[in-house]
Parts: sequence; C-alpha cells; structure tokens
Amino acid sequence: MQVKKQISAEEFDRIFDEGGDISPYVDFSEGIKWFPIPLKVWALRLANKEAERLGTTREELMASWIMEHIEKLRSKGEKEAS
Repeated sequence: MQVKKQISAEEFDRIFDEGGDISPYVDFSEGIKWFPIPLKVWALRLANKEAERLGTTREELMASWIMEHIEKLRSKGEKEAS
C-alpha cells in the first residue's frame, strides 16, 4: 500500500480516534478496505509488542492474522464441499 503522506502510527490513531480525516494518509487504490476493530487496550499493547518484535506494523500483523484464519476457514469449507 502506498501512503500519500507519512505520519506516525500514534498520530494516525489519534486522528482516526478523534473522527478526523485519515484519507490524506492512505492510498485506497489497491482495493483495501479499512475498518475499526474494537479491542481491549491490553490486546493492542500485546499486538504492538509482537509487531515490533517482527519488524512490522500492528495493522499489518492483524491483517495477517485475520487472513490466516480466513484461509483456514476457506480451506476447511473446500474440504467439506468435496
């Protein structure tokens, strides 16, 4: 994903949380849909630590986790359909 302007993740989160316009910071051309996920603060902290350990962003980490789960569900569905 190509970002139009660079800001920190904390600044992005602050703008989003305050209901601000985040569109100057996101390139929507790749067909990616952003949506808020309500999580407990402790879960976000753990995700932040894991993302830092892996050298990625929290958003990329969570997207990866979600896609892994979706792929497992899709694979399971294909096996059941056979």
